[in-house]
Amino acid sequence: MMMLIFLASCEKNVVEYPAEKITDETPQFQLFYMVPLATGSANAINKVELNGQLLTNETSPLNTFNLIPGGAVGKFFNTEPGTSNLKLYRGNVENMTLAYDRDIEMPAGKNSLFIHDFSQPPVIVPYPTPLPSITTEYTGTTAWIRFINLMYETEGEPTDLTLQYQWQYTTDNETGDKSEWFNLGEPVAFGEGTGWEPVTVNKTVELSAGTARIDYRIRLIGADGSDQGSLQIRNSSGNQVDYSDWWNAQIGRMYNHVFAGYRNASPGVNIRQSTAH
Repeated sequence: MMMLIFLASCEKNVVEYPAEKITDETPQFQLFYMVPLATGSANAINKVELNGQLLTNETSPLNTFNLIPGGAVGKFFNTEPGTSNLKLYRGNVENMTLAYDRDIEMPAGKNSLFIHDFSQPPVIVPYPTPLPSITTEYTGTTAWIRFINLMYETEGEPTDLTLQYQWQYTTDNETGDKSEWFNLGEPVAFGEGTGWEPVTVNKTVELSAGTARIDYRIRLIGADGSDQGSLQIRNSSGNQVDYSDWWNAQIGRMYNHVFAGYRNASPGVNIRQSTAH
C-alpha cells in the first residue's frame, strides 16, 4: 500500500521548465546608463521598468556609467516587437523620482540602448553579430573591442567631432617595444559604434589564459577624411592634454569601450569598459 501511494504521488508532481522561445525577430537589449553624472547614490537608478514590469531595483541598482543585465556577460532583456515603454527611477530608495519615461521602438535582434540624456531618446546601436571567433592549434593572441562615441562637449552639447579610435600593443615583453598604431574600425560620430575589432594580446605570463596591456589614443577626423591630430580633453588640473589610456585585455574576450562624459567639464570623458563576452 505504501508503495502505491508513493508512485501516485510522483505522478501528480510533474516538473516543468517554462521557457520563452527567442528568435532573430525577438527584440533583445542591454541598457547602458551613460548620462554624464557623478557617481553616488543620488544618481543611481534604483528601479527600472519596461512596460510596467520590473527589470531591476535597489537590490541591484544601475549606477552611472554601468549597464544591465549585470552580474554575468552575454545577457540580454527581451520584449515584444513594437513600442515599449521604459521608465527609470533615480535617487534615494525612500523618495525615488521618475527620471526617464519614454516610448521606444525596439528593433529586432540584439541591441545596445544607451541612455545619455534624460530628455532625449536613447541611442540604439545594433549588437554586432555573429560573434567573431578564431580557431588556433595552440594559444590564441586575439581579443575584440568595439568603440562607441557618446562624448559630450559640455552639458546638453553632444560632440560634432568624428573620432578614430586607435590601439597599440607591446611586441616584446622583455624590451617593452611597441607596435605601430592601428585603427580600431572606422571613424565614428556621436551615437555610432564600430563592430567587434580584433586587437593583439601578447600575453605576459606564458602558462596562463593570457592577458596583456593594450594602449589607446583617439584621432580627430575631418570632413574630408583627413587626420586632424590628437583629441584633446580637459584633465583633472583643468589643462588641455592629448587623450591616451590603456586597458588590459584577455585572449578570447570581447569588450565594450564606451567613450562617455564631458570633454570640457566634470565628470570628464573617458572610456567606460565592460566585458561583453
